[in-house]
Parts: sequence; C-alpha cells; structure tokens
Amino acid sequence: MAIARVLALDSPIMLMDEPFGALDALTRRNLQDELLRLWTELRKTILFVTHSIEEALYLADRTVVMTYRPGTLKRDLRVDLPRPRDVASPAFNALKKELSLLLMEEQHRHEQDEFKGAAVD
Repeated sequence: MAIARVLALDSPIMLMDEPFGALDALTRRNLQDELLRLWTELRKTILFVTHSIEEALYLADRTVVMTYRPGTLKRDLRVDLPRPRDVASPAFNALKKELSLLLMEEQHRHEQDEFKGAAVD
C-alpha cells in the first residue's frame, strides 16, 4: 500500500525500512525481484534499511554499515556486481564475508558494552 502511494505521488525517492522483514523466504525474494523491476523501469532512488546482509547485496548499488553507539558511518561500500545477482557467486560471497566481519566487530563492541553495564550493577 505504501509503495502504491509513493508511486502515485511520483516521489523521486522511496524510503523503505525493513519492508520484507516479516515475510517467508520465497515471498521475500519475489518482492525483492519486483522492487528491482520497478527500480529498473522508474529509476527512482531507493533508501532501503535492512539487517540482512544478503538482501542488501542483492538489491543495492551501495551499502552503508553503521557503528554501534554512537551510530556513525563505519563503511560505505559500492556493490559493483552485475545484475541479476548470483547469490552463490564467489564475488557475492566475498562481499558478504566482508560485510559480515564489519558487522561482527560492531556486535562485539555491543556485547562488551553490555558486559560492562552488567558488571557495574
């Protein structure tokens, strides 16, 4: 419904915050492909928030990784893989590994912060 409103208003930017998060894997992939089809046809800028590394790499031309508190830019990574993207390709998986390592560093920082907070109590 929200996508229809954005398209009806002909907004140059679409803001999407975890739109496919609650979906099963097959429906999620179908909607990702439909979003890519719309993007190819309409060429709108899409700002897409996701916690899924694979989804980010499948959809994006650029991914941004944020730090754990304070939320600042940790890495701005161009995704120069050809479309349609093959999630099983070595290049895709190399980027997936790189992003995973960046995120795990931030997860480790979060855990250390939580441990310190528990030790103070």
